[in-house]
Amino acid sequence: MYENLNPLSANHLGKSVASSEGSLTILHDICFEIQYGQSVAITGSSGSGKSTLLGLLAGLDLPNSGNVSMLGQNLNELDEDGRAQLRASHMSFVFQSFQLLPHLSALENVMLPAQLGGLKEVKERALTWLNKVGLQDRLHHFPKTLSGGEQQRVALARAFISEPDILFADEPTGSLDEASGERVIELLFELNQANYSTLILVTHDPALASRCQRQIQIQGGRLL
Repeated sequence: MYENLNPLSANHLGKSVASSEGSLTILHDICFEIQYGQSVAITGSSGSGKSTLLGLLAGLDLPNSGNVSMLGQNLNELDEDGRAQLRASHMSFVFQSFQLLPHLSALENVMLPAQLGGLKEVKERALTWLNKVGLQDRLHHFPKTLSGGEQQRVALARAFISEPDILFADEPTGSLDEASGERVIELLFELNQANYSTLILVTHDPALASRCQRQIQIQGGRLL
């Protein structure tokens, strides 16, 4: 599946933002390659630049220097619509805060990205993925009636329904209790391996990071 794809690469990435004291540098000259199909953990302490790096890799933000190459394309050369189209076609996201739409049921939340992407048999796909995450009996429940672990499982089903080439996860278990978090971790790796996608996750949890094939450690905005 990935034989003809160029690796995802960060090429001398630098990111800074304006602050009351002038320019604050968040990332310094970050370089690495990720082969498609790998599971990779981006680790580091709070404030080290992990989430900023994830946003640059996904094209949610642009660097002040350097570039990200994905699927043979330089993200710097795409406009905002172009990057959004690339994300919609090839990427999915799982966030710590779930980001489910409160007025939609579990089934409707999972169906939404597939509908927006123009996929066929959307309801059937959503039912399949909700069954895989063990929520076949909670299809018509709204987020406020679901536990944190159940909401995150809905988010996993939503992320995988479009069968993404790359899945980005930002502290996916950070707001869950230990038991729910472990269940979500097991599902995340199980679904990712079954789908042959690339997993790039941000975490400060050594146990979660150790489950990945590779770790990229950031400290003070620099690659270790």
